[in-house]
Amino acid sequence: MKPSTEHIDSDSGRSPSGDEKTIGVEQGALETRGDGELPPDPDAHLSPEERAAIDRKLLWKLDLRLIPWLCLLYLISFLDRTNIGNARLDGLEKSLHITGGQYNACLSIFFVSYALLEPLTNVLLKRLRPSIFIPIIMTLWGIMMVTMGLTHNFQGMMTARFFLGMAEAGLFPGINYYLSCWYKRDEFGIRAAIFFSAAAVSGSFGGLLAAAIGKMRGIGGKEGWAWIFLLEGFATILVGIVSFWMVFDFPDEAHFLSDVDRQRVLRRLKADQQSSAEHEAFKMEYFWASVKDWKTWLYAAIYMGCDVPLYAFSLFLPSIIASLGYRSTTAQLLSVPPYAAAAIMTITVGYIADRTHQRGLCNICTSLLGMAGFAMLVAGTSPGLRYAGTFLGALGIYPCIANIIVWTSNNTEGVYKRGITLGFVIGWGNLNGVVSSNIYHAKDAPFYRQGHGIVLGYLTVFLFGGSILQYTLLKKENAKRRAGGRDYWAQGKTQKEVEALGDLRPDFIYTL
Repeated sequence: MKPSTEHIDSDSGRSPSGDEKTIGVEQGALETRGDGELPPDPDAHLSPEERAAIDRKLLWKLDLRLIPWLCLLYLISFLDRTNIGNARLDGLEKSLHITGGQYNACLSIFFVSYALLEPLTNVLLKRLRPSIFIPIIMTLWGIMMVTMGLTHNFQGMMTARFFLGMAEAGLFPGINYYLSCWYKRDEFGIRAAIFFSAAAVSGSFGGLLAAAIGKMRGIGGKEGWAWIFLLEGFATILVGIVSFWMVFDFPDEAHFLSDVDRQRVLRRLKADQQSSAEHEAFKMEYFWASVKDWKTWLYAAIYMGCDVPLYAFSLFLPSIIASLGYRSTTAQLLSVPPYAAAAIMTITVGYIADRTHQRGLCNICTSLLGMAGFAMLVAGTSPGLRYAGTFLGALGIYPCIANIIVWTSNNTEGVYKRGITLGFVIGWGNLNGVVSSNIYHAKDAPFYRQGHGIVLGYLTVFLFGGSILQYTLLKKENAKRRAGGRDYWAQGKTQKEVEALGDLRPDFIYTL
């Protein structure tokens, strides 16, 4: 991209000053280099204190422009995929004349289409541009939500859920990949945590909203559960349309940045050894690089260890709380506090992981809370103890989702390789959402010990055990690189060829 020399700063409404022009912000100056060198520094003449102040102001600008709207999109996304659990409490099964097994099939079919498309979506995001791709898929899944509210039988609900999964597949991996192309590795965690906390907020908001919308039963001849889908679907379509103006492209093309700020963003990424600052054409070798990387599959197993519990928790929490003896509206409202606590914990863990650079240890420690919570649900009999277990379960699951995505992104270098890897990791985790949809059966009420036991197994083996294994392997690999044991990988290569190695560069140190 070659910006105009008279680009107007979107915040101040002015053209670049003479000083800005003389330090290299001219036509073609923002093209990033592929030779390992940093782009020209527009702040070379400033003191360290002045540069730090400019950097803080730039980061704040990025946060205000990117994070709030993306959080809203994911809140709506998670609300739309899980509100079927709230609709169930409002009579969905009775109205559609479906059995418990058919209800679980409606949950499962979503994850099949969702997971199969996820590895491809980041390639489409990169090629179509975020400002086009994200609004389109959001509008499409809003339409699918409306059709869910208009269905009259099992077949209609299955069809709508299948296409809902297809439409939603690109949002979560896409936005995580998108944010990783804006921020340095030690800045991404807290922002991904804030973004993902929208899922926990949607759980709180979803319970409150469902309790209110459910009172519309009878209006227009529609049941309360149908109005949940209809109103939330129309809201999604509206937000999707507005997103054409609210979602921005990657740093080298984002129009809300001045030329100077764009150059600063690209310098920050390049200094952080990120290929996000490069213009990279898609090649199949990036796909195979991801497939052959052992980290991809171990991260996928770890992510599965918290994604299965996540969906089991979010889809069945209203039913679990109802099994404690509470009626529909009360059960909806009692699902709010565990989600609120999870949102706070998610942001807290993201902040700690960014500051300590110990994402693996954060995973290991946080997963212990989830294991304790589901152990209480398996063994407990009193409503109070089991409700407390849902709190610990939420605290142990939600923070790990964001943390694993950031951990994966931090340790995968290369624009397309990172996008494909995130697609594989998230796609595999979501494919296991089929398991989540089929482990809680009505015949197991009120204790649901089989479902809770399976979730506990996933948390223990894959999340907790997998995190320990990944942490250990990465630590050993870092020791070899620091000792020069991988230097031969770069022998005989030019600087550009070494850059192309991505996270296989001998000087690339993994985040633990």
